[in-house]
Amino acid sequence: MNYEQIRVYVKVHEYGGERIIAICDEELLGKNIVDDEKGIKFYVDPYFYKGELLSITQAIKLLKRASIANLVGKNIVNAAKNNGLIHEDAILYIKDIPHAQFAILY
Repeated sequence: MNYEQIRVYVKVHEYGGERIIAICDEELLGKNIVDDEKGIKFYVDPYFYKGELLSITQAIKLLKRASIANLVGKNIVNAAKNNGLIHEDAILYIKDIPHAQFAILY
């Protein structure tokens, strides 16, 4: 996978000394993901996710400096997993769309 050619939305939120990074695959922004079987409705809210449109390579660099992260989409979640930032067991699949979060605790 060429991480330079795939784009994701990255928004950095600073709150209470924490750096919260929200990242979603470009095509998911503003979409509702519904999994009736699991009873989950997930809205990929532009207010939370729409920041800069960056390559996955750039997004992973920022993600490595996050204290909290919220990721949605096959491209970004797989890249985070491949870079050792997310464990497979921490991924929630909503329909076939992966969602993952992490927090660094000090």
